[in-house]
Amino acid sequence: MAPMITAQTERGPDGSPRRITLPRLATIVAVAAVLALAQDVFLPLAIAMLIAFALSPLVDALRRRGLPMLWSVLVVVALAFCAIAFFLLVVMGQLAELAQNMPTFQANILAKLESLKSAGDGSGIASRLSGMIAAINAEIGSAFASGEGAENAPMAVEVVERTNILQMLQDLVLPVISPVATAGLVVVVVIFMLLEREQLRDRFIRLVGSNDIHRTTQVLEDAGSRVTNYLLIQLLVNIIYAVPIGIGLWLIGVPNATLWGMLTLVLRFVPYIGSALSAAFPLFLAFAVSPDWSAVLWTAGLFIAVELITSNVVEPWLYGSRTGVSPLAIIVAAIFWTFLWGPLGLVLSTPLTVCLVVLGRHIPQFELFDILFGDEPLLTPSAQLYQRLLAGDAIEATFRAEEALEEEDLADYYQSTAIPALLQAQNDRDRGVLTRAQEERLAGVAQTMVSNLAETVAEEVEEAVAGTEGGAETLPGKGFRIAVVGGRWDIDDVSAAMLAQLLQVEGATARAHPHGDLAPARMAALEAGACDCLILCFLDPAPTRASLLHVRRLKQAAKGLRVGVVVWQMPAGAVTEEEDRAMPDLSPEKRKEIEEIGADFVATDFDAAMEQALTRAEPRKVPAPTKPTPRKRKTAAAT
Repeated sequence: MAPMITAQTERGPDGSPRRITLPRLATIVAVAAVLALAQDVFLPLAIAMLIAFALSPLVDALRRRGLPMLWSVLVVVALAFCAIAFFLLVVMGQLAELAQNMPTFQANILAKLESLKSAGDGSGIASRLSGMIAAINAEIGSAFASGEGAENAPMAVEVVERTNILQMLQDLVLPVISPVATAGLVVVVVIFMLLEREQLRDRFIRLVGSNDIHRTTQVLEDAGSRVTNYLLIQLLVNIIYAVPIGIGLWLIGVPNATLWGMLTLVLRFVPYIGSALSAAFPLFLAFAVSPDWSAVLWTAGLFIAVELITSNVVEPWLYGSRTGVSPLAIIVAAIFWTFLWGPLGLVLSTPLTVCLVVLGRHIPQFELFDILFGDEPLLTPSAQLYQRLLAGDAIEATFRAEEALEEEDLADYYQSTAIPALLQAQNDRDRGVLTRAQEERLAGVAQTMVSNLAETVAEEVEEAVAGTEGGAETLPGKGFRIAVVGGRWDIDDVSAAMLAQLLQVEGATARAHPHGDLAPARMAALEAGACDCLILCFLDPAPTRASLLHVRRLKQAAKGLRVGVVVWQMPAGAVTEEEDRAMPDLSPEKRKEIEEIGADFVATDFDAAMEQALTRAEPRKVPAPTKPTPRKRKTAAAT
């Protein structure tokens, strides 16, 4: 399959992303209406297009062996449609045989229902079901009745309308000719699609826009590879599924096992419910033909075993890539295409939806389909976490964090996901769209999530100890006592708790404190005199001077204390380009101001903060405060 190419969002004149508009939705509804009304035109074209996609690799294989284009197409199409015709002939013959044998199954069905009825003492579902089947059986028997009693039966009166020869031919011939004509049309269209693939490709490029040939080429390659892979691999999986089913049903003794194996091959194209549909008919026949329940149990066990093996072994092995469509979208698409085109639409729903998703992924005009049906995440992990924090859902926030920590360590998760989520909250707070109640709830949920990850901290400490020769004594943070304090707001306290956890992983004795401990009345809780380093954490890219003056007060209160400031900055790729442009970074002027106040270091991420905090160095001297020059007072002599 071709590599995934991320679609660039179409932008308006102001650079903002173009949104889905009502005229665009109205256009989609109008197109859907045309597809439904002109089903006789578009359905054969859709079938032909998908068959052409599936046969293209075979045509290319013959051409690589030196066969001319025309003969390659004719040979492949002839073999494909001969196989389809043979398949249909076998199915029709098996259906005719089944129809003839149906009346012979009545005795076994009634015997089983009578046994159920007697077991249930004539009450319950079994009794009602027995009565219903008996009534149906009576109707079937009357339909086949002949000879005795026929004379006493009431005479049926039928009104016969006079019809001419033309009307009779139309009623008899058209139902036979119409499917044959449609099949012939599909064959012809497939041949010409395969013969003129290059011309169709050029026409599509010209239609979509020849000024961006690179993107259009990616659309064609991606759509072709996805649909072709889906059809061929699904066909292979269905064959692997259907052959054991057919052989097993024959061994069990279910009538017309060939028919059910072949129908299973086709019904497996129906997403999710195809296997259940294919099992319903054999189970009914096993119930009908067997005098006991053994055939039913064996048939059910056969389908369950084959389904488990196929779903857990065969499909993961053969499917090297996804279709690009979300599971829910497959169900919705199946309903939509079935509504438009009936049973054939149900079978074609997945490949047609794959084509729409590929168009939406590469062409901005079709972006709606990728948003609605694609399986790519529509929000960045940081945006998803921020949304869960806003919603107050600590359980899902913790679950998503634990899920991410299966593939990355705690520092990477905090840096790439958690801090960007808090920075988005800070940005909304600065814009005035985050209320105080929302901020408190968000900070509380985030603190709960961080607390729930304490077990992960312990695991990473054990791994770090096991990975060093000298054990815990050789960890880089061993012997350091560090206090990490939120700078000004509740969400600053969350970032401080994250940094404290990562310092603990490095072996340091780190403790997180809320920003309220910076108040003069509570500053003793910081135990600054017993610490080697104290770090203030700010999510605001431009913390106020009043907040930064805590650095000077802390250094004056605890001689020999190193005080650092962390102003968190958005890492590259954590948010979309629009969100990144809306979030300012730490300016050189603000960095200079922090250093002039007396901070020993200024960091913008976890790595730099921990490296500076775990360094033995002399603290900087507190610079003398600059006092403004007193204004000279005017005296009477001067006046």
